[in-house]
Amino acid sequence: MAKKIDRKIFVIDTSAILFDHNAIHNFKEHDVAIPITVLEEIDRFKKGNDVINFEAREFIRNIDKLSGQFSLQDWIPLNGPTKGHFKVLMHEKSAVDANRVFGEKKADHNILNAALCIKEELPDRKVILVSKDINLRLKAKSLNLQAEDYQTGKVKDIEGLYTGKTVIENVNKKFIDLIYKDGHCSIIELLKKVKPISNHYYILRSKYESNSALAFYNPESKRMERVMKETAYGIRPRNAEQTFAMHAVLNPDVKLVTIQGIAGTGKTLIALASALQMKQAFRQIYLARPIVPLSNKDIGFLPGDIKSKINPYMEPLWDNLKFIQGQYKETDKEYQKITDMVETENFISLR
Repeated sequence: MAKKIDRKIFVIDTSAILFDHNAIHNFKEHDVAIPITVLEEIDRFKKGNDVINFEAREFIRNIDKLSGQFSLQDWIPLNGPTKGHFKVLMHEKSAVDANRVFGEKKADHNILNAALCIKEELPDRKVILVSKDINLRLKAKSLNLQAEDYQTGKVKDIEGLYTGKTVIENVNKKFIDLIYKDGHCSIIELLKKVKPISNHYYILRSKYESNSALAFYNPESKRMERVMKETAYGIRPRNAEQTFAMHAVLNPDVKLVTIQGIAGTGKTLIALASALQMKQAFRQIYLARPIVPLSNKDIGFLPGDIKSKINPYMEPLWDNLKFIQGQYKETDKEYQKITDMVETENFISLR
């Protein structure tokens, strides 16, 4: 006998939709309800150039496409055999009036009333308010209404992200000696039953703390090869992670390198220095940073030509470039090469 699915009703507020215009599609087989107040608020956000304005417009298009010939007051099927349904909640008058409870008539309280209303209409269904607004979630809970944060797309644990490296403890000393002597060792003997990952980095440690090595798995040679601390345009890595990052960028067989980490860990500095070191293999170096509109005004509102508009966003990159140049004297050829590359626009700034 098939197991009965306990389908919940998730009431989505404005903040969740402006965070992700596809929010209604991310509740599996459960149903989604949108208070009419949310649609009114979304309408006010549809004009502008900010990300939330884009999310508002995409959500409106999405709802219009899904509704088709249906009435938004009916439960409309979401696309997909394992998806639930959605509808717009027109009634926002419940036995418990949030506007009266909190002493103020506002959109958030109308959203709470809509959730309370459908909870009263369908007492056998579990109703949950979904919002990015922590204060609204607290108010919901005070009215005995379950509330949750919208988690989709949120990195819950940065430690769970792929780090690109693995620490192997209690490595047989002979493998570490081989890496230092020959520059490589057998991956099969070292990792035994563990399947190696292409271009993955390893910190190998024997039971003796002073005996360790940095290595990576080369998919071409199918060997564990030694990673040495290299210097790129006067910049030398200070720890294993920086050593691995620089090795990856300087490796011509690796066509794409992504580096994540907190501010101040040397990501930009290593990328720039390594790019300069590899410049002979390429025609140009592109520097790119995202441009975030300020006060709902895009870059076009800023004074000056295109360079003047972009330069404030590019300052962190130019600062790192100046730091690299500062490793040399003005009479050194490396110092002059950086100056020439900037003047001849071999460095291209991208938004």
